[in-house]
Amino acid sequence: MSKKYFMPVVLFVIFEAIAVSLWLTKDNLFYLFNFTYIGGCLAAGLALFVSGKSHARRFVQLAVGSYMLVYLGLVCGENMQLEGFWYYLFLGTFEAAAIHYAIAKIFGPLLFGRGWCGYACWTAMVLDFLPYRQPQKPRARLGAVRCILFAASLLPVLWLFHSGAEDLERTMFLLFIGGNLLYYTVGVLLAFFMKDNRAFCKYICPITVFLKPMSYFSALRIHCNEEACIHCGKCLRVCPMDVEVNRESRSRKYGTECILCYECVKACPVKALR
Repeated sequence: MSKKYFMPVVLFVIFEAIAVSLWLTKDNLFYLFNFTYIGGCLAAGLALFVSGKSHARRFVQLAVGSYMLVYLGLVCGENMQLEGFWYYLFLGTFEAAAIHYAIAKIFGPLLFGRGWCGYACWTAMVLDFLPYRQPQKPRARLGAVRCILFAASLLPVLWLFHSGAEDLERTMFLLFIGGNLLYYTVGVLLAFFMKDNRAFCKYICPITVFLKPMSYFSALRIHCNEEACIHCGKCLRVCPMDVEVNRESRSRKYGTECILCYECVKACPVKALR
C-alpha cells in the first residue's frame, strides 16, 4: 500500500471501529451500516484528494450530505437538526441525532475541526453550488446572531414537551422539513446579498456554537511554514471562511472556522501550507 493512502485507511478504520462499537452496544445493525457508509465516503474522498483529484471534497460532500438529508431525514424521519439533538437529549436517550452531534459536532471537532462543515453539511452542500465561492465583501460583524438562534432552537422542543402534544416524532419530522426549507432560503438569499456562499455558515448557523470552541484544539488543521511563506495573499483570497491561513498560530483570525477545504494549500505557490 502506498504511503499516501495510509491516512484514508486509518480514517476508515476509525469509523469502522465506531460502527462496530455502536452496533454491538446498541444491538442495532443500522449503526454498522451508517458509520461504515460515512467512513467509506470520507476515506474514498481523502484517497481521491491525495491522488490529486480536484473534486474530491465535493464527492464526499454530496455523498454524505445527501445521505443524511434524504435517507436519514426524509426517508427515516430523523430530525438531524439542532432541534432533534435537544429532543433526544431531553428524552434521555442516546440515539440518532444525539449520537450524530456527539461524534460530528461536539467531540469530533477535537480531531477533525470543522470538517463537518466542509464535507458533510447538507445545507452547505447546496450553498456551495452558488457562484460566490470566494467572499466578495469584507467580513461583517454578525457572529452574535448564531448564538441567539442556538438558544432559540430550544424553544420549540421545550414547548412540545410542555404542551403534551401527541405524536412528537411526527412533529419533530415536520420541524426538520420546515427548518431545512428556512435554512436553504436564508442561505441562498444571504449568499447573493453578501456575495458569499458561506455567509450562512459565518453568521446564521447555530451549530457553530458547538463547533468553534472544540475546533480551536483540533488535531487536524492547516499548518503554515511562515519562513517559507512569501505573503502573496493567494491563500487568503481563495479561503471561503476568511481564515488567516498564512499564520501558524492557533489563535489566527477566524482559525476556528476553517472547513479543511484545502483551497489555500492548492493555491500556495511555494507550498508553505500543508
